[in-house]
Amino acid sequence: MMTEGRGDFVEALVERAGRSPRRILLPEGAEPRVLEAADRLLHERAVEPVLLGDAADIEASRQATGLGRGASVVNTSDATLVDRTRAHLTERRKGKSDRADRIDGWARDPLHQAAAMVATGGADGVVAGCVRTTADVVRAALVGIGLAPGIQTLSSAFYMVMPQRADRSSGVLTFTDAGVVPAPDVDALVDIAVAATEARRRIVGDEPRVAFLSYSTKGSADGPSIAPVREAAALFGDRMPDVVSDGELQGDAALSAAVAKRKCSDSPLRGSANVLVFPDLNSANISYKLVQYLAGATALGPVLQGLAAPMNDLSRGASPEDIRLVAYITALMAG
Repeated sequence: MMTEGRGDFVEALVERAGRSPRRILLPEGAEPRVLEAADRLLHERAVEPVLLGDAADIEASRQATGLGRGASVVNTSDATLVDRTRAHLTERRKGKSDRADRIDGWARDPLHQAAAMVATGGADGVVAGCVRTTADVVRAALVGIGLAPGIQTLSSAFYMVMPQRADRSSGVLTFTDAGVVPAPDVDALVDIAVAATEARRRIVGDEPRVAFLSYSTKGSADGPSIAPVREAAALFGDRMPDVVSDGELQGDAALSAAVAKRKCSDSPLRGSANVLVFPDLNSANISYKLVQYLAGATALGPVLQGLAAPMNDLSRGASPEDIRLVAYITALMAG
C-alpha cells in the first residue's frame, strides 16, 4: 500500500487531524497489527482509536503483545450493540428481500456494527480490511452507511505523494478510480470526479483541479472511448462550476504547463491538474502502480469515496504504519 519517502504531506496528516480529533473504529481489534497502530495513534493523540471485537479475544491479544492497552474497547458480543445494529440495518433494508437471519448475522458482524455506529453518530469513521476482504468492507459500508446524497457510485482513489519537482504546484496527485469501478459509464465518471473532489478538499486541504484523461487532447483523436470522457468532463463542469476542470486531456497536457501551452492553450487547467480521472479501472490501476514503482511515488490508498460517512479499506498485507495513516485520512474525511 505505501512505500518509503512519504514526505511532508504524510507528516502533515497528523497535525491536521489533531486539530479536531475524531473517534475511529478498528473492527479487527484483536489483530496485533491493529493493536500496534492503536499504540501509535494513542501516543500522537490526534485520533481516538476504538477497538471492536470479542472483548476476551482483544484482551488475550493485548496480554500476548503488550500493545493497545490504552485503547477503549467495544465488545461485539454485547446484546445492546447487536440489538441497535439489527434495528439500524432493518430500517436501512426496508423494501429489500433480506431474510431475518441474514440481517441478524450482519448485526453480529463487527464490520456491520462499526458501519452502523458511524451512521448513527456513535463514531466518526471506520478502518478495516487487514483481516477481512475488500468485498466484506465494501458490503458493510454500503449496507450500513450508504452513499452520500447525489452520488450513485462508490469509488476509490489513490493519493500519490510525488517526489518534489519545481514545475508542479502540488506534490500530491489524486488518481481515481483505481480500485472499484471496472468500466464506468458517463454518469459514473462524473460521480467519481465529484467524490474525488470532495475527498481531496478534506484529505489534502487544497483546491482540486480536475482533468478527465484520455489518449486524445481536445479532439486530437477520435474513437468510441473518447466520447464518454468528453461528455463526462462537460457534465462535471455543469455540476461543479466552482471547480477548475477540463477534458478530454492526455496526461502530459494535464500535468505540464509547457505541453498544455502547445496542445490546449485555452485549457483552464494550464497543465496544473491535481485530480486525474481515468477512463477505466485498467488504465488507473496500471498507472498508479507504474508511478509508484518507476517514479518513487508513495501511494496512499485505496481510499473509498462517495459514502455518506467514511469507512476505508486496507490491504490484507497492511502494516501497522498503513493502518495508522489510513486512520488519519479517515479522520480528515469525517470533516
